[in-house]
Amino acid sequence: MTRDFLSLAAPGVRTLQPYQPGKPESELRREYGLSDIVKLASNENPLGPSPRALAAIREALSGLARYPDGNGFELKAALSAKLGLSTATLTLGNGSNDVLELAARAFLTPEHEAVFSEHAFAVYPIVTQAIGATARVARANPPDHAMPYGHDPAALLASINDRTRLVFVANPNNPTGTWLKTAELEAFLKAIPERVIVVVDEAYFEYVEAEADCPNALCWLDRFPNLIVTRTFSKAHGLAGLRVGYAISHPEVADLLNRVREPFNVNSLALVAAAAALDDFGHLERSRAVNRAGMEQLRNACRQLGLSWLPSVGNFLCVDMGRPGRDVFLELLKRGVITRPVDNYGLPRFLRISIGAETENARLIEALTDVLKD
Repeated sequence: MTRDFLSLAAPGVRTLQPYQPGKPESELRREYGLSDIVKLASNENPLGPSPRALAAIREALSGLARYPDGNGFELKAALSAKLGLSTATLTLGNGSNDVLELAARAFLTPEHEAVFSEHAFAVYPIVTQAIGATARVARANPPDHAMPYGHDPAALLASINDRTRLVFVANPNNPTGTWLKTAELEAFLKAIPERVIVVVDEAYFEYVEAEADCPNALCWLDRFPNLIVTRTFSKAHGLAGLRVGYAISHPEVADLLNRVREPFNVNSLALVAAAAALDDFGHLERSRAVNRAGMEQLRNACRQLGLSWLPSVGNFLCVDMGRPGRDVFLELLKRGVITRPVDNYGLPRFLRISIGAETENARLIEALTDVLKD
């Protein structure tokens, strides 16, 4: 019997393309038979998790027969103390991807639209289409702009209409690394109609250096009740494998997000590890220092190789290879180095390269130098 399951799927799902993660090391081992591999594809912390987080995980292992605290009381209390905000403003997620989807589920319907920029995080169109809502993609800055391929606030505002319910803004943006500065983002939020929810995705916030003038959107929560700020423990805190993130918003907005949140969406180990990581200021500072040095190491290498790159305040650099980026990606794979092609983001000549430890960066630079000689 022939079954057409596609016809049974929800309309938005029928043509949906799933998120493509960075290539895992295990896959490269199987394909190429390599054992010495450097992964600089998924913007992970090369220092790994906080020692305090690891200790908290070990202590919690004996409790795995029990369900986690569905409300995440202890992690919320830790976040509340750290951020100086009420626990009523918090929504926990299985990574910040989860809270981005919660925002879509809470506020979008097939009658509504979501707005985001070209070259923005791939999850925005995925969650919008899955709900059956319409995506409005605003043009990005031109290549000769001070923030090439970054968000254009005027274009985003021009894309908003009576059907708009959500606007997604990654700041800094992935995969470009570009950002809206304080005055730009503040003016943008002022211009947004109150009926439109704005999600400012700050996944890379902990890596931002003060001189970059990349704002902390939490400072505007009191002024803009339609603002949701999302953050994650996957990047600077080094807990990508545990999947834990959170949203901060007006308590009434948080209540709506928590209504559609799945029960026990954050596991027990993630809850205790994230709470412990918040207190490990030393590990966070070491992670920032490694990123700072590695960013300069990679920029210097690009100068020597005659390559240009996009401005970045994250833990990655989007580099123009001067040729199809996927071709360079495939050649680097043969040399045991995993990076991230971003042709699916509309940037076919670029590779996004995560900042690794000094030795990992050196390995990438050596392999890239070899590839570009051809």
